Amino acid sequence: MTVRYHYRAATVQGELVDGIVEVPSRQSLLEQLHRRQLYPVAVEELAPAGAAPTRRRLSRRVAVALWARNFATLLGAAVPVDRALAVTAEQAGHEGLADALRQVRRSVQEGSSVADSLGQHPTLFPPLVTAMVAAGETSGALDAVFEQLAEYLEEMAELRAQVRSAVIYPALMAVVASIGVIVLLLFVVPRFSAILEDVGGSLPLTTQLLVGASVALSKAWWALLILAVAAGYGIVTMFARPELRRRWHAWRLSWPHVGELELKYLTARFSRTLGMLLRSGVSIIPALRIARASVTNTAVGGRIDGAVTGVAEGSPLAAALAGSLPALALQMLAVGEESGRLEDMCLRIADTYDGEVRRALRGAVAMIEPLMILIFGVLVGFVALAMLQAIYSINTSAF
Repeated sequence: MTVRYHYRAATVQGELVDGIVEVPSRQSLLEQLHRRQLYPVAVEELAPAGAAPTRRRLSRRVAVALWARNFATLLGAAVPVDRALAVTAEQAGHEGLADALRQVRRSVQEGSSVADSLGQHPTLFPPLVTAMVAAGETSGALDAVFEQLAEYLEEMAELRAQVRSAVIYPALMAVVASIGVIVLLLFVVPRFSAILEDVGGSLPLTTQLLVGASVALSKAWWALLILAVAAGYGIVTMFARPELRRRWHAWRLSWPHVGELELKYLTARFSRTLGMLLRSGVSIIPALRIARASVTNTAVGGRIDGAVTGVAEGSPLAAALAGSLPALALQMLAVGEESGRLEDMCLRIADTYDGEVRRALRGAVAMIEPLMILIFGVLVGFVALAMLQAIYSINTSAF
């Protein structure tokens, strides 16, 4: 079975060609283009004949990562920056990114650098991107920098997606379990309690608790809703204060397993960002300040701010970061400083902790699934037990 693909690729002379082919898979098409010495820019699967064409819409982060990869491919094929921007804007897959790239192209045509033009759109291109691009323009290795940038963005997108999927799954299970319990309390238990009232007699403790919860939920739901809204507003207001948010973040790091996993995730992000910046030619102090922006935990971020000051005053990086990162990461940084290969060691630290985070997430998901099923089973079992005890009590009193 073959699939029709539309491709756009660059030749070794920098010209763009496109076409439609039928091949067994996308990989077959890529191999075919490689044999023809073509650099693929965009490959899109075409709908079967008679089917309505569809256009995939990408998220902002995924679209930027794909753009960086395509832009690096075009630059590697000696396509001029102006033309590469025009081509990648057409293939952006995200309206906001496409508009921004058109504006970047106009700015470059007017004489601005690529880094300055990208910096006018900080939502799409954060300081990390502009700093790496500026270093690439200075060194004359813009294509290599964009290749590294594409790898970085793809790695971070993959790690972020795995963390999100690990969080979404238990949240979805909790929502489903909560809906099931609410349905039982609002619709099943009230009818059952009405039957018990008609029969009369004393009810077991479990049944009394179940009926009480049902009455509270059905008749005082508005009070519970007001309480939940007030609690949510109070939490948001409280965490808007920087000092309280910092204490919360610091306390969260002390949680068993959860705090360790968060610190490893932050270490991976910080180290990868720092390593990519150093490899691109950015000096240590600006690289540290930009990498610090990737750390969302304010407690860890505050320690890194202090480390930046220490490094600026002449302190070794590993010693300045003591207390901010895990001990293994600090040891590896010290080795990187002594050997003069700090950027390589930073990337190795990121790979190490990326792997640990992924393994921990897989283990957590494997444990959460049976745990959520067990919790939901206990709740349903409690409801069933309360009903059965009530029925047994009624039958006993009747005889």
